[in-house]
Amino acid sequence: MPRIVTLIASATEIVCALGFENDIVGRSHECDFPSSIRDRPVCTEPKFDVQGSSAEIDRRVKDTVKHGLSVYRVDAEKLRELRPDIIVTQMQCEVCAVSERDVEQAVCNWLDSKPKIVTLSPDRLEDVWDNIRTVANALDVPSRGDEVIQRLNERIEIVADKTRSLADRPTVACIEWIEPLMAAGNWVPELVELAGGTNLFGQAGKHAPWMTWEQLQMADPDMIVLMPCGFDIERTKAEMAWLTSRAGWDNLKAARTRRVFITDGNQYFNRPGPRLVDSLEILAELFHPATFSPQHHHAWVRFA
Repeated sequence: MPRIVTLIASATEIVCALGFENDIVGRSHECDFPSSIRDRPVCTEPKFDVQGSSAEIDRRVKDTVKHGLSVYRVDAEKLRELRPDIIVTQMQCEVCAVSERDVEQAVCNWLDSKPKIVTLSPDRLEDVWDNIRTVANALDVPSRGDEVIQRLNERIEIVADKTRSLADRPTVACIEWIEPLMAAGNWVPELVELAGGTNLFGQAGKHAPWMTWEQLQMADPDMIVLMPCGFDIERTKAEMAWLTSRAGWDNLKAARTRRVFITDGNQYFNRPGPRLVDSLEILAELFHPATFSPQHHHAWVRFA
């Protein structure tokens, strides 16, 4: 059986969905689902303190990148000790996780063996399915990859079937970072449309764009859904003053009608793996509560 190291949380979830959880011998510091994976050795760490406000983290990231440095550190000795046959990493976002370049630098001096590096690069939903196929092929189980994708698409179609005929499609602003403001991009606009909403910011297949408070005010969305990258619900709650203290917050339609929602962006919307379908179901519950019974109470709260 292959010895697998996964260096991005979504890859860990893909490998587990394909039935290879027991073959994972190492993981990144962010790989925490399923919870049974947390006993595997950690092979990465951030180069700066990830605690603090979103504004502080933004400054640390930009300062690191400005100097041409990687945001993360790979433990090359630990990696070699684990003797992986396959390392799964990504090249979609160097701020989100260890990059292909980081991994190549870590293994470049290995003379006795060279692990196969599988690099994922998802920008939209179809890319996520392609990534599942890529990992399945690397593990020599292509048919298992097709089965996982089929099950995920069946769940998507259940949601899409219900939303196609709905006349009410609320306008939605999905927020991926609070200070400074950033809208959600990549696969999130697709999820919004499939869930029966009208996405206002960010484009499918393109990285999350920066936005201004004035743009949010001008759009005046029916709903605001917060999904900060790497933040759970409680951490996002602690950041809400950045929004609520701004002049005009109370006049926003979403605030007046109590249609501001905080989600667990870390576990769901920011991980391009199987649980993006859970993310779709979460949005459907928020947009159309009369049509979709709540199944994901643990993953979102209404902001008072």
